[in-house]
Amino acid sequence: MRPLLLTASLLSLCGCAMLPTPDPSQAWVDLRTSETNTLQAAKVDASELEDDRYFQVSPGQHELHMRLQFDVAPTNIGPDSQGLERTCVLKLDYPEFAAGQRYNLVAGSIGFRPWAKLYDQQHQLLARAKEGRCGEV
Repeated sequence: MRPLLLTASLLSLCGCAMLPTPDPSQAWVDLRTSETNTLQAAKVDASELEDDRYFQVSPGQHELHMRLQFDVAPTNIGPDSQGLERTCVLKLDYPEFAAGQRYNLVAGSIGFRPWAKLYDQQHQLLARAKEGRCGEV
């Protein structure tokens, strides 16, 4: 059991080490969701991102676009239904990104509806995302 825990710990540390070092002149946005969902960074303003694991933005106002994949339980669809996977684009506009600050973008879903919220380092809610489109995105 101990070797398994050690291996899992080392793998999680290696995954974190692969992210670039945050630029102190930029704001860093970490993406967080549950294990059953997939949250990916897509665009900052109108620019596509090369890496979908995080956002790094200059100080000031930005519109963040992210893609959330989540499962809809059969109980949210109807009797005798099977669950389905849903993919949605969410857009979050925040006017006050600050250089050197870290933010957490937390996402999830309730039934068919996705949600995402932006928090600062003190876990204060700063902004809520709006649902863009859902389907083949």
